[in-house]
Amino acid sequence: MNGLLIVDDEEGVRRALHKALGKEDYQIYLAGDGNEAISIVKERASEIAIVISDYKMPGLDGLQTLVAIGNINPEITRIMLTGYATLESAIAATNEGLDGFLTKPFDNTELRAKVREYFVRKRLKQFVSVQVLRELLNSPQQLVPRKQLATILFADIRGFTVLTERHEPQAWATFLSDNYFSPLGEIIFRHNGTLDKHIGDSIMAIYGAPIAGADDTLRAVQSAIEMRDHMSQLNARLDEAHRMPIGVGLHTGEVVVGMFGSARKREYTALGHTVNLTSRLQKIAAPGQILITQQTYDRVKANVIADALPPVIVRGISEPLHIYNVVRLA
Repeated sequence: MNGLLIVDDEEGVRRALHKALGKEDYQIYLAGDGNEAISIVKERASEIAIVISDYKMPGLDGLQTLVAIGNINPEITRIMLTGYATLESAIAATNEGLDGFLTKPFDNTELRAKVREYFVRKRLKQFVSVQVLRELLNSPQQLVPRKQLATILFADIRGFTVLTERHEPQAWATFLSDNYFSPLGEIIFRHNGTLDKHIGDSIMAIYGAPIAGADDTLRAVQSAIEMRDHMSQLNARLDEAHRMPIGVGLHTGEVVVGMFGSARKREYTALGHTVNLTSRLQKIAAPGQILITQQTYDRVKANVIADALPPVIVRGISEPLHIYNVVRLA
């Protein structure tokens, strides 16, 4: 999904944009008006990732065109280009949820940088730290699906179903957001992990993708310890009906990472056996436990104190799995 659609009624502007952006790894499509652009998106909804549209055009203007394209596929990055940079049009673009706003005349280098920035921000601003986002703005090719060694973390509240049944839904949702999802997400960001997704009360994070580093596994384990400590301190202040003990599982191995999904919804995620094993490991973690596999332990054993546990049988693994419970940092 690397298609970029340029929409402008002036052929000279279309040529200029094509020349400027043709240096990037895009499949370029051109449209002379809004209706033609909408037709192209309908035909190639799974291929078009970015649309840049002039604001002032005969027939459908740029804003109407981009709104219609957003209704077809809200995952497309929509950028307004105009030589009429009025406050009114900028506000209108923002109110309609557009992702970027560029003005003519444009500098080619700045144009390419802005398009990359808007595209990356749309997809990853909710999932990665500011530091990782900054690196991705310079290397958006990191989003292309690929195999990568990474450490996967799953955290989950023990006894969540019972807790949910005790509380009024809206109040419980707010409580979870303020005391569980938000603070644990911030811990992931502080350690430069990628917040992959929430699955019910489970939190999945990736360390080592989209940006890899030598200390990915250690940062993952540090995150897990900080999560456990945060929840332990919080639970000590809460009444029994609100306590949220967590169990955490981590495993290190090869995953396939990248943007996956349908034409309407795509997300950055990790797939493969490593993810499945980590999820199953987390499910057997007792409250307060951080279970890690041998592969993870081997990478952090100089930095952590961990107790070896009896091998366990995990679905999908033919041999018993050697695991450790992380006690603290060394």
